[in-house]
Amino acid sequence: MDISHIFHGPNSGYVLDLYERYLRDPDSVDSTTRNIFDKLRPEIGDGRQAAAPDFDVQKVVGAVNLAQAIRAFGHLAAGIDPLGSTPTGDPELDPATHGITEDELRSLPASIIGGPIADRAGNALEAIQELRSIYSSTIGFDYHHINSLEERKWLREAAETGSFRPPKDPINEKRLLESLTQVEVLERFLHRIFPGKFRFSIEGVDMLVPILNEIVGLSAESGIHNILLGMAHRGRLNVMHHVLNKGYRGTLIKFKDPVLQRDFRDFMGWTGDVKYHEGARHAVKNGRAIDMQIILSPNPSHLESVNPVVEGMARAAGTSVDKPGNPVFDPNASLPVLVHGDAAFPGQGIVAETLNLCGLQGYHTGGTIHVITNNQLGYTALPENSRSTIYSSDLAKGFDIPVVHVNADDPEACIECTRLAFAYKTRFHKDFVIDLVGYRRHGHNEADEPAFTQPQMYKIIDNHPTVREIWASKLIERKTITADESEELVNKYNEALHSDFESLTPDDIPEEALAVKPPAGAAQKTKTAVPLEELRGINSALLKLPEDFTINSKLRRARERRESAFANIDEKTIDWSAAEDLALASILADGTPIRFTGQDSERGTFSHRHAVLYDFEKGTS
Repeated sequence: MDISHIFHGPNSGYVLDLYERYLRDPDSVDSTTRNIFDKLRPEIGDGRQAAAPDFDVQKVVGAVNLAQAIRAFGHLAAGIDPLGSTPTGDPELDPATHGITEDELRSLPASIIGGPIADRAGNALEAIQELRSIYSSTIGFDYHHINSLEERKWLREAAETGSFRPPKDPINEKRLLESLTQVEVLERFLHRIFPGKFRFSIEGVDMLVPILNEIVGLSAESGIHNILLGMAHRGRLNVMHHVLNKGYRGTLIKFKDPVLQRDFRDFMGWTGDVKYHEGARHAVKNGRAIDMQIILSPNPSHLESVNPVVEGMARAAGTSVDKPGNPVFDPNASLPVLVHGDAAFPGQGIVAETLNLCGLQGYHTGGTIHVITNNQLGYTALPENSRSTIYSSDLAKGFDIPVVHVNADDPEACIECTRLAFAYKTRFHKDFVIDLVGYRRHGHNEADEPAFTQPQMYKIIDNHPTVREIWASKLIERKTITADESEELVNKYNEALHSDFESLTPDDIPEEALAVKPPAGAAQKTKTAVPLEELRGINSALLKLPEDFTINSKLRRARERRESAFANIDEKTIDWSAAEDLALASILADGTPIRFTGQDSERGTFSHRHAVLYDFEKGTS
């Protein structure tokens, strides 16, 4: 076996070292290696046995361990805070911890670092530096906890090849600026025209809107035309207007005349039927208009109550029951997207309860994309006073969910993370969390004064440029746009808002207020009675058992009583359990499927129902 073209440097030496151990004692190497050496003998190109290169094994081990530490813990040194706080870091990220110096790394081959970086780096030091530029940048890749080797390798490959970032996957830079301009102009307009009115501004995590629009675009390209969105109050206005394409007038009416606000049934949420141009990032090539339905679920609570609602909607939307037999679930029929608050994600139990169901067969929805709008502040409490973990997203790790932490002031990094999340969800049908680390420009609401409790943080925020300003400056520097073009965009959307506002009349009411209410008492008028003979037939069928089935003796007596349940219809012979079985069976007999879940769905609480029977001898059902 000529190893000169397969292994290089220390790697070839390692193979030869294994071969020498094999010659001394074949059992000293693992069975796979032993089988190879049984058939092949390692040689260099001229047929001679290669000599092991002169290298310090401990230095090689140190370099490899350093590389692994960066891949696993590099996120702890990532610059993910737009406000510039110092990352926590970790001693494992220091070469000295592993007993190696930069000069020693420079003398080692890049191949020992492994991964796609090794192919483009000149030596181990260059490979380590590139690893740092990936894992400790404005993105913190946090996937070392994932149990599946296949998934870890896929995530590592995606991060280190840059598959989802420019220039490999181009971004429409001008369109991104336009989106950020729309977001900022709306917030500033409302703040100027309606000072002190609550809107729970998105400012500080403005990139949420481009992230959601990227998900919409990717879904359209993938053939998913139904997105189910759940979120709390912060940023909801901007999402409705700039993701679901709701017009401004309804919002402006409610801000202008809040006396009638309680009559506007906005709690119904919003459904956006968007004519979406497939291939938003490659519109020149595609551009075919398709229907895209985005449903923003109603959320009567302003926090996380909507999570299981959205997941239930996704499960229902993807379940086909138009054929006999068990329902068929299509994980690609819809995409659930949940937007969380950074204090609520670890703080509310309903989040953990919902995540716990994500991998169970009866509740699986094919993967959810979670976005944590991380203000680094929960009402007035700082993270160190409100959670016990480093990140607000750490809860997800217990459910085998990968996480990326990303600086909300780096638009390109945010889009890269979105593409990564979508690709992972599509490939593995599992959840993914984007921890969008930003800030909150105003208080908990616009009438609150945050400097009462966080004076130092808000001194930084008051002087901090917006993400639109940062992105516009970058595009001007790249000569993609001019400063005048940036200003023209701002004026364009300001004029549109002013035009809508000036056109309002006292007679205008929001479209939500025109929604038709269902007639009162409609459910009570529905006839649900089943003919007696049909019930008798159903009861008889429910009592039949296979000939070789052994029923638990304690259940036999109750079932025997059911045999005569319809002997005299004037007597009260139908107990709760029998009534429930008959009701469910009659619905199934009509061809209507029933989704019945929960830990007591087969055997009811306190054994009042036995919808599924288990053979007492075999244990089969």
